[in-house]
Amino acid sequence: MPNFTVDRIINAKRNSVFEVFSNFENYEKLFSEHFPSIRVRSTRNDVSVVEEHMMLGDKELLIMAKHVIHKPSLHEIFVIGGDAKGSYIKEQFLDHVDGTKILVDVDLKLGNKMKISGLFSKHNLVENYTKILNDFIKTAEI
Repeated sequence: MPNFTVDRIINAKRNSVFEVFSNFENYEKLFSEHFPSIRVRSTRNDVSVVEEHMMLGDKELLIMAKHVIHKPSLHEIFVIGGDAKGSYIKEQFLDHVDGTKILVDVDLKLGNKMKISGLFSKHNLVENYTKILNDFIKTAEI
């Protein structure tokens, strides 16, 4: 399935950008159009298991994700169950002269039901994921 990388320069300090991107507990409140439901199932130190309903385009994915936080430079998301089981997202946060550079590596693995729909071509996935990323960036720059 699709692998892609998105990078952006964000006009904000690294710590504040990291807080927006890694604050999965508030995704439902901050980004309800992308995450209509978030339920933290367990947390231990910097690792949390979270049940997420995620809108990718007009398709809703139900996933169980393990979020690993390495403040303030790395947020890793391992999808351990659901519609995208086996997917991995790595968000790196780097100091930059204009604020913060974020590098997002995405390795999406969608179940057969999702593949068959035909709505998940690589182009559509990148476009839909970038919309989510852009909303995170707008929030981080406020």
